[in-house]
Amino acid sequence: MELSCKSEYGILALLELAIHYQSGEPLQIRQIAAQQNIPDRYLEQLLATLRRGGLVKSQRGSKGGYLLAREPWKITLFEVLSCLEGLDVRPCEEDANPKTLDSAVVEDIWQEARLAANTVLQKYTLAELCEKRDSRRQLDIMYYI
Repeated sequence: MELSCKSEYGILALLELAIHYQSGEPLQIRQIAAQQNIPDRYLEQLLATLRRGGLVKSQRGSKGGYLLAREPWKITLFEVLSCLEGLDVRPCEEDANPKTLDSAVVEDIWQEARLAANTVLQKYTLAELCEKRDSRRQLDIMYYI
């Protein structure tokens, strides 16, 4: 399993919004794009998807931009990826009745892997990503004499 470019950019954009959540000020697309190195046009599409998914809200006007729709500690990575990629935790109808014993074994293992991945994604929130980012930043600080 790989993280798609769409999901990575979406998570980075939400991380930027989470970092600025306490200020209550909306961020404009160009601010998020510059900070996270995301193409403006692509970010615009991602934020529209996230807005339709109820994860961000937009504010119009000269002081407009995007804000998280909820607190960063209430938005999980699972929600983000579900919104962007359409993750589905239940098996497909076709998969419910495998054609052979071999395909049943493969489907069981694949379902177990999906459930494990979903459990990890449900465990982490945007606030926890911010904390991990801050702790890594602290480790990266170098002191010069």
